Amino acid sequence: MIKRIFDWLIQPLGLIAVGIGFLAVFSLAAYGINSTQLAPTQPIEFPHDKHVNASIQCLYCHPGAAKGPAAGIPAQSKCWGCHQQMEITETSELLAPLKEAVESNTPIKWVPVVMVPDFVQFNHRAHVAGGQNCENCHGDMTKVTVAENPQVFNMGFCLNCHIKSAGDDHEKLVKLTDCGTCHY
Repeated sequence: MIKRIFDWLIQPLGLIAVGIGFLAVFSLAAYGINSTQLAPTQPIEFPHDKHVNASIQCLYCHPGAAKGPAAGIPAQSKCWGCHQQMEITETSELLAPLKEAVESNTPIKWVPVVMVPDFVQFNHRAHVAGGQNCENCHGDMTKVTVAENPQVFNMGFCLNCHIKSAGDDHEKLVKLTDCGTCHY
C-alpha cells in the first residue's frame, strides 16, 4: 500500500499534489504569523498622534514603563481629567465611549497591542533606565492613530538591538546576549 502511494507521489500528478499541499501549509503558516502582528481592534480608536503632538509624554499615560515590566494603560479617570475640560468632548464621536464609560463607571477594555510569549521576561523599566526611547521599539507615534506593531517583535529584533547597544564593550555584549537576560 505504501509503495503504491509513493509510486503515485513521484508521478507528475502526485508531484503537483505535493506542491499544492506544501503551498497550502506554507500559506496557512504565513497567514498565522501575519495575523499575530496585526493591531487589534480597540474599544476606542485612540489617536496617539494627536496626544503626542500635543506634547504629552509617553510616560504620562504609561507610567508603568518607568517602574516595571508592563507600561500599563491609563485609567479612564486620567483621560477624563483632561477631556472633561475640553468643549470638543461634548460633540466628539471618538470621545463618546470615554464619556459613557466614565459616567457609567464601566472600565474600558483595552486590548494589548504587543505581547511577548510566556518564556520571555521583558521589562520596560530596564530599557527606559538604559536610555532607550519608546519609539525605538514602538515607532513614531506622531504618525500613528491607533497603536500597531511597527515591526515584528521577535528574538532577532531584540538581539540586534542588544548587540547595537553594546557597541564595542565586550562585557556588556556578553550580558546583553546571554540567554538568561531575557529567558529566566
